[in-house]
Amino acid sequence: MKKMRSIGLAMTVFGLLFTSVPLLHAATDSRMIQIKGSDTMVNLSQAWAEEFMAEKPDVSIAVTGGGSGTGIAALINGTTDIANSSRPIKKKEIDDAQKGGYYPEEFKVAIDALAVIVNPANPVKELTCDQLSGIFTGKITNWSEVGGKNEKILILSRDRNSGTHTYFLEHALRKGNPSGPEQFAPSTLMLPSSEAIIAETSQSESAIGYDGLGYVTPKVKTLAIAKKGGDAFVLPSKETATDNTYPIRRYLYMYTGFKPKGDVQAFIDFVLSEKGQKIVDELGFVPLEKKK
Repeated sequence: MKKMRSIGLAMTVFGLLFTSVPLLHAATDSRMIQIKGSDTMVNLSQAWAEEFMAEKPDVSIAVTGGGSGTGIAALINGTTDIANSSRPIKKKEIDDAQKGGYYPEEFKVAIDALAVIVNPANPVKELTCDQLSGIFTGKITNWSEVGGKNEKILILSRDRNSGTHTYFLEHALRKGNPSGPEQFAPSTLMLPSSEAIIAETSQSESAIGYDGLGYVTPKVKTLAIAKKGGDAFVLPSKETATDNTYPIRRYLYMYTGFKPKGDVQAFIDFVLSEKGQKIVDELGFVPLEKKK
């Protein structure tokens, strides 16, 4: 897996200076583009922005994170041109946006597999979706219950403002039923970033967490997941995310408050172009399926 490209902090700091100013005509002609939201997508968006600005030096792009919920809230408030989200926008969020005069437009920009990760010293190699749900809801508390050591399980999760948290809750804990009653176990350690999940898992042999495929490093081990008992166990990879055989796979999204125009439209066109999707691949995520 190739390492994430690191882009200068100046662009992120620059973006923070503008997040409180309403963008009354978001997604229209603009020489300055604000992008805010999903932490999963921060490095990817910064890489897109760097390449786009190299081609169009008269355009400035500011990228900040804060979570998918933060990005969508900024879209509703009119303080960003583009909201990054690692989950689909909710109906209530669309309704709130429309009350403020914004009409969200959705763009699928990449595919991601949510990898379930453990410490390399953990002997467990695979879990069913039922076992995965049992662990994260606290019904299964010891690794010995799923073929591991006699050791208490340490559950790691992204914080609640994260789209990754929401997606994993709905598709792993609730097994595809968004309105299900399942919740993360009270003992779950909520962490602020993908990097923090990797760091904690690499240091604790009892930990289990989840992360976007583009953030996985050799410091952790990915588990193969089966939809149900008797099904094949599948490891997360670009190939299994593309052919949809890995059970916890999702799209990554960009949202604008209006039908985009000008530089915002040009940027989204770049993201969806062959060059933009090559960056997706380089950063460890999965390019969109080519239209036949």
